[in-house]
Amino acid sequence: MAEAMRHPDIAPALPDQGSPSRGTPDRGLFIKTYGCQMNVYDSGRMADVLAPLGYRLVDDPAGADLIVLNTCHIREKAAEKVYSEIGRLRPLKARRAKAGGRLVIAVAGCVAQAEGEEITRRAPDVDIVLGPQAYHRLPELVALAHRATGSVLDTTFPTEPKFDHLPAALSPSAVSAFLTVQEGCDKFCTFCVVPYTRGAEYSRPVAAVLDEARALVGRGAREIVLLGQNVNAYHGDGAGGAWSLARLIGALARIPGLLRLRYTTSHPLEMNVDLIAAHRDIDILMPHLHLPVQSGSDAVLAAMNRRYRADDYRRIVATLRAARPDIALSGDFIVGFPGETDADFQRTLDLVDAISFAPSFSFKYSPRPGTPGALLPRPVPEALKAERLAVLQARLDAQADAFHRAAIGRRLPVLFDRAGRHPGQRVGRTPYLQTVHVAAEDSVIGTVREVAIVRAHANSLEGRLVLPPAEVAA
Repeated sequence: MAEAMRHPDIAPALPDQGSPSRGTPDRGLFIKTYGCQMNVYDSGRMADVLAPLGYRLVDDPAGADLIVLNTCHIREKAAEKVYSEIGRLRPLKARRAKAGGRLVIAVAGCVAQAEGEEITRRAPDVDIVLGPQAYHRLPELVALAHRATGSVLDTTFPTEPKFDHLPAALSPSAVSAFLTVQEGCDKFCTFCVVPYTRGAEYSRPVAAVLDEARALVGRGAREIVLLGQNVNAYHGDGAGGAWSLARLIGALARIPGLLRLRYTTSHPLEMNVDLIAAHRDIDILMPHLHLPVQSGSDAVLAAMNRRYRADDYRRIVATLRAARPDIALSGDFIVGFPGETDADFQRTLDLVDAISFAPSFSFKYSPRPGTPGALLPRPVPEALKAERLAVLQARLDAQADAFHRAAIGRRLPVLFDRAGRHPGQRVGRTPYLQTVHVAAEDSVIGTVREVAIVRAHANSLEGRLVLPPAEVAA
């Protein structure tokens, strides 16, 4: 394979013969998205930047002229899963070439950022490798890929924000829409690759966020979920200087037609008094907060470089619940971090028991190459990690079940956003992020309706409609 072409400063390239050109109809685009909500948002924006080249989204990679794997590096064996997917696409690419056509394969996102050169070496069928800060350059990269004899590689951290180069989205919005307001991380937790794959913390300007939010609502969104690696570290430039996330939420809450606001993912260090007060004072800010804690042991938290103690987390939760007594909290937990003892793990269980969480996420620690955690001594044996994880998940599952069962007999406002899997079934979410299934007409989608909860399942609720939309608050 020819050496990968590096393009840290790509000038706009005009497509030549055989390249997709602006306005070309019916070029298929297939995007497979791994990982977090920010990747879902990024995948949507990739589709937006490629639309002027004539690309339309397709549901089957066999109908695509361009396939993008938008990757995530958080989970274990993330890179190997990507290589396996590339291997599955190899016969499709070969068949297309045999028929005289061209299938372009791009690997984007955090695995691309972390392993760019390795991807070009191990996977010669990949035409484009681009990091999460470079997807606004996809049109140029696609044009270059049609000319290149090897892979086109762009894993730079450009000085100009990618958001400055994205076109306005024109397609209808989902009822619940994602909106990235902050990217990157300056916290450098020892287990995490995000500072190395997403770069330093960056907050979008207030005006840009408000404009995009208004556009989303104009295209049908009734709920907006604000996204960021450390979303509550948001400090955007706006009228009068830097705005906090709390002030941004206050401004977003005044957009006509917007019924609900959420934000994720938060860091305990950034849960300041203004943001906690926003949960008390802003009606459309939903009473559900994802606030990762990772461990209940101060020793493990120090080794993770989390920069708070377990009691600090407890105090934050107490303050939140004093401000908004019905707030539901979910968390992230890592078991088996290097050096974690039985006593450390018991402290995590004690914290879980003391706080009582809504459905949460828990994982065995797995080292990420290039992170400080991968070099720490005293690794926990895999069998012991698995044993601890099973104990923790049983505790968390019991709390999640109790959380869902507590809804039975209540009447809750549900924002309906899609049809269900069964005929006549519609699906929405409570203010506490619980999925609810009801029998209803299509007309409920995009509205908030009061629902009487009649049954709780492992991961969802079942209910029946009570009141017409005009009588229900969000």
